[in-house]
Amino acid sequence: MIEYDFLYEFSKTMLNLDPSVRWMGVASKFGILVNAEHREGLEQLMTDEENEEYAALTVTRHKTRLKFQPKIGDLIYAVGKYEKIIRVTIKINEDYFLLLTLDIDAKDYDSILVEKVIPLVRERRNEFVDKDASLGKVKV
Repeated sequence: MIEYDFLYEFSKTMLNLDPSVRWMGVASKFGILVNAEHREGLEQLMTDEENEEYAALTVTRHKTRLKFQPKIGDLIYAVGKYEKIIRVTIKINEDYFLLLTLDIDAKDYDSILVEKVIPLVRERRNEFVDKDASLGKVKV
């Protein structure tokens, strides 16, 4: 499992990157939500159980997109704009995904993602390791 202190600190940093970030979650490659945090004082639109189901479906949906990457390139992020929120999926590494929701009135969400969110993900992606699995690896 990822180190809890790192995950908590990353989550809080992500929530504070931009005022339009409502909710964030980190999901494993198996679609399991390993952490979720929301903006302070925010009335959530979905329950914890619904967010867990969303995480599972999102990771599955991402895997269906992999088929076309050799022809069109790697997916940078996927976005869905709904009536009440904007949802974003970003692959952190081979094992984890970042799930975000933004306020529906977020101005230029592409700039928020490209200039703030993705640089943070790239900077910290090597810290998203399964601490228990890495203990069994032998360095040569």
